[in-house]
Amino acid sequence: MNDTTVAKNVFGDPLTPCCGITRTGFWRDGFCRTGPQDVGRHVVCAVVTDAFLEFSRSRGNDLVTPMPQYDFPGLSAGDRWCLCAGRWLEAYQAGCAPNVDLEATEKSALEIVPLAALQAHAIAPDAN
Repeated sequence: MNDTTVAKNVFGDPLTPCCGITRTGFWRDGFCRTGPQDVGRHVVCAVVTDAFLEFSRSRGNDLVTPMPQYDFPGLSAGDRWCLCAGRWLEAYQAGCAPNVDLEATEKSALEIVPLAALQAHAIAPDAN
C-alpha cells in the first residue's frame, strides 16, 4: 500500500505528510498510514516531547538513541514522528501524550484513540 491517495486523515480529508525530512511512518515515506503489515498501527503524527520520549523509553521503545544501521537519527523534543496509536493512547492515559497533527493522523487511529483525546492535543493546522 504505497498509494497515499487512499489514506484519509481523522477528518476524512486526504492525509498530509507528517514530516518531510525524517523518514517516519511504517512505509518510511513521511506519512502516518498503515496497512496489513503494520501490526503497530503507526498512524498518529506526533510532535514529540522530552516527557513522551522518556515515557516511551521506560516502556522499552528508545526513540532517542540513534541507530545508523536502520537510518534512524534518534529523536529530540519538537521532532515529528508517526507513533503507534496504542502507544499514544497509553501516553495519554499516563498524562504525557505529545501533541498531534490531526491533518497528518490517519483516520484509522480513531479505532483506538477517541477523537476528543486527539483534539485536546492538536497543534494548529499550519504549525510546523
